[in-house]
Amino acid sequence: MKLSEIKNILKTAEAVNFQLSDGTKVPEHFHVTEVGLITKHFIDCGGTVRNEKVVNFQLWNANDIEHRLKPQKLLNIISLSEKTLGIEDLEIEVEYQTSTIGKYGLDFNGNAFVLTEKLTACLATDSCGIPQEKQKIVLSEIPTNNTCKPGGGCC
Repeated sequence: MKLSEIKNILKTAEAVNFQLSDGTKVPEHFHVTEVGLITKHFIDCGGTVRNEKVVNFQLWNANDIEHRLKPQKLLNIISLSEKTLGIEDLEIEVEYQTSTIGKYGLDFNGNAFVLTEKLTACLATDSCGIPQEKQKIVLSEIPTNNTCKPGGGCC
């Protein structure tokens, strides 16, 4: 999800709710402790120099269980971050602590923002010898024009 998308959703939202992709809800008293711009400048295993930028939200749970972040408050935090840090309309990455700090993508299911799983991957598979995964097919589902019938002499 891009920053512009969350801003549009927050404009009409009645509440700000987050949940993990398995349906586990982030406690309602969470805080957004950071909105930032993360720049990653790196070289992949194939020798290609890369630059990535994401907007980062950090969610944190405290013991102030009466706290509720309102949509307008989060919009104000985002606006201040855009002005102060020069944040562009980039993809959002969310940091949230479960057993360790996790990095998540962000989606919206109509009721809550969903922390989606992110995976690592090789960016230079052609350079480091990783074989491509073979396509799995079910032979019985392959369409044929075979009109061969038992006893027809075509086999």
